[in-house]
Amino acid sequence: MGIELSLKGYHALVCGASAGIGRAGALALASLGAEVTALARREARLVELVQELRDAGAPRARYRVADLEQRGALATTVRELLDEHGPIHVLVNNSGGPPSGPLLEADEGDFLAPLGRHLFASHQLVKALLPGMVEAGYGRIVNVISLSVREPIVGLGVSNTVRGAMASWSKTLAKELPDCVTINNVLPGFTDTSRLRSLGEQLAERGGTTVEAVAEGWLANVPAGRLGRPAELGATIAFLATPAAAYVRGVSLPVDGGRLNGI
Repeated sequence: MGIELSLKGYHALVCGASAGIGRAGALALASLGAEVTALARREARLVELVQELRDAGAPRARYRVADLEQRGALATTVRELLDEHGPIHVLVNNSGGPPSGPLLEADEGDFLAPLGRHLFASHQLVKALLPGMVEAGYGRIVNVISLSVREPIVGLGVSNTVRGAMASWSKTLAKELPDCVTINNVLPGFTDTSRLRSLGEQLAERGGTTVEAVAEGWLANVPAGRLGRPAELGATIAFLATPAAAYVRGVSLPVDGGRLNGI
């Protein structure tokens, strides 16, 4: 039996697709022949991405502008997308993380927006897309979370909490979803994105040090000796979306250059 890595005939919706890991995931899915809808807030970047998706191999590519915190508008956008273009077989849940800071400095409001952007929006999207996946007999849900699911990161209190909630939600769904639909998590380590650079600046300012010193501290714990490349995360997302990954279900997969200490 061959290993089926093609996504021809399947439609993927990628959230947070305008930059970083989301963009890389969208391009990787396109390279396997998937039809791709890119969703994010920044329209100018999405316009550029659509042509890149077509060049990468997507037979059809389009974008939708949406804010994952505005779930009423998000529901309308997804409903219109399904009406116009049919079922979505692959869902990539991905969104920017919360600001840095100690957990004890956070109040209730600091949790609500990121919970909405990550957990609540992802749940809404799964419920909206699941009937089409079941009817098609094929569904893949891939959540981009964080290595903090396994080892909480100092200085990212709210993010650690929200990412943990996402992982628990995903594991629970893995037991409830029909056998034709899988759900898995990708756990990026330190990856060379604008989000990581911004985080480095925040941590340097809080700690009274330099961005370079923060980066050196990160890499000291990465056996690969470098930051991850977005394309490497994108390739992992794409694999989990393929028929070849049909027996991978409910896992949280680190893509971290060996940084994780646990077995």
